Amino acid sequence: MTDSVYVGNAGKDAALDRGWLLGHFQDASDPRHSEDVEIKWGVHPRGDERAQWVTGEERTALLVLISGRFRVELPGRSVLLAEQGDYVVWGRGVDHSWFAEEESVVLTVRWPSLPGYKATEAV
Repeated sequence: MTDSVYVGNAGKDAALDRGWLLGHFQDASDPRHSEDVEIKWGVHPRGDERAQWVTGEERTALLVLISGRFRVELPGRSVLLAEQGDYVVWGRGVDHSWFAEEESVVLTVRWPSLPGYKATEAV
């Protein structure tokens, strides 16, 4: 069943779709298509930030630090991920933003995979 197997490289594949490797946005015939979960390989240069907060979140998210120093901003709380493997989980309804204090690689898992959450490009 080679049609249901995909072998790739997170760094290379992530560059094709703003870091996203798996989710509803992949073609339905692609093994990486999922209505249940989204996975992102995020490579962020030092100083990279999500300037506009995500509001009205309808998903649960897990963010795991692979390398670097990465800060996640939550209402009333700032979480610093500084050691490989540090992670934070937040649920539905929790607004958030982030900032790369150093060049960082993070793995994000969100569920469920919902259409309509594409970030707008900065002008």
